Amino acid sequence: MSRQTSRLDTKKVNAEFLTLTYGAFVTQMLRDYENVDDVNKHLERIGYNMGMRLIEDFLARTSAPRCLEMRETADRIQFAFRIYLGVQPTISNWSAASDEFSLIFETNPLTEFVELPPDLTNLRYSAILCGCIRGALEMVQLEVQCWFVQDQLKGDNLTEIRVKFIRRLEDAIPAGED
Repeated sequence: MSRQTSRLDTKKVNAEFLTLTYGAFVTQMLRDYENVDDVNKHLERIGYNMGMRLIEDFLARTSAPRCLEMRETADRIQFAFRIYLGVQPTISNWSAASDEFSLIFETNPLTEFVELPPDLTNLRYSAILCGCIRGALEMVQLEVQCWFVQDQLKGDNLTEIRVKFIRRLEDAIPAGED
C-alpha cells in the first residue's frame, strides 16, 4: 500500500499558527494584567523589541542599502510585511511633506480568527505591529510614530496603520569605543 502525502502550504500553516498562538498570548496577557491599557503598552513594547531584532534578519535577507527618503522606507516596510506575515499592505495617504504615510491592509493576518468582546473595545489587539515598525526603524536611525487609524476588529472596512517620521537619530558610538 502506498501512503498518500498531503501537500500543505507551509506559509499558510505558519501564518495560521502565528495567528492562533498570538491570540492565546493576548488572552493570557489580559488575564495577567487585568487592565487593557497595560496590555496595550506591553504589546507595543514586545513588538518594539521584536522589530529591533527582525531588522537584522531583514537586512541580511535583502542586502538592502540605507533608505535616503521615507518613500524608500515605506517600500521596505511593505516588503517586510510580505516576507514575515505573507501580506502586502498598500502604501497611501502621503502627507504633503512626504514624511507621513499609511499602510492599508485588506486583511490583517493577526486578526483572522478574532472577535473582540464589547468590554475590550479599547484593546489595541495588533499593537505589536506598530511596535515592530518603530523598533526596526529605530535600529536604522529613524524615529517614527506609528498608530492605528482604522481597525477591522473595531468594525472598519480596512486596517490602516499610520507612520510619521519624527527625526533621524544620530549614530551613537558607545563610550570608550572609537
